[in-house]
Amino acid sequence: MKLGFIGLGIMGRPMAINLQRAGHALWVHGRRPVTMDVLVEAGAVACSSAADVAAQAEIIFIMVSDTADVEQVILGEHGLMQRLQSGQIVVDMSTISPVATRRLAQELATRGVDMLDAPVSGGEVGAINATLSIMVGGKEKTFQHVKPLFEKLGKNIVHVGDHGAGQVAKACNQIVVAVTIEAVAEALTFARRSGVDAARVRDALMGGFAGSKVMEVHGKRMLDNDFKPGFKVRLHQKDLRIVLENAHQLGIALPAASLAAQHLNALMGSGDGELDSAAMVKILERASGTK
Repeated sequence: MKLGFIGLGIMGRPMAINLQRAGHALWVHGRRPVTMDVLVEAGAVACSSAADVAAQAEIIFIMVSDTADVEQVILGEHGLMQRLQSGQIVVDMSTISPVATRRLAQELATRGVDMLDAPVSGGEVGAINATLSIMVGGKEKTFQHVKPLFEKLGKNIVHVGDHGAGQVAKACNQIVVAVTIEAVAEALTFARRSGVDAARVRDALMGGFAGSKVMEVHGKRMLDNDFKPGFKVRLHQKDLRIVLENAHQLGIALPAASLAAQHLNALMGSGDGELDSAAMVKILERASGTK
């Protein structure tokens, strides 16, 4: 199958590599040409714009940072809309606004192009190992057509509902992850200030209801003071901004998510935006005089 992939950053490049390894012809575009090198060396075709990808590929994947980036890829001066034809499929795997996703799906439908929103969870490790969780919105028929490709990228693949439903599911995921990171950070800070070995507290908690993937992975990062990014603060901040903007539109209260968002904002303000979001513990440590 002729595939396109736009956005070759920390997540997109390993995802594109996995599609290429599955034997598909690949046309790629990245804002920084160097990101295309490893794929081109393996046989992919480098394209100078998203429009050039649209001219070749049957199914086009997008993996970029934010809503405005997706809008530029699809609607921009050299975007996909310049050369898309009826029958093609656009799969946006970025994490963006559900409202914008529905609008973009409508725009693409005017060209006879179907869209799936398919944001992911699992971080860089999941992208490399093809073990991502993929949350999909769009038509059932389109989902079934693309599903064999999703299976080359992830393990937990769920068709959530119509356009935008995948983005809503991802927003829910980011609420749970952010609030759980906050809870783990508070627990370990409490243990330290109480004069108790926080590593042993974590071991004890892992065996009960408090045990979670966040306690396992992010808790270990906090104990080791190792914040090499799997998922960066600036991206988690962006995701919670989307959550809170939509919560405002819906008129619902998300107090715990709001607190986590403020701590991510503080990390951004202190120049820590490139660290893993487990660094939220640093804000609590500073506030409580804990090292």
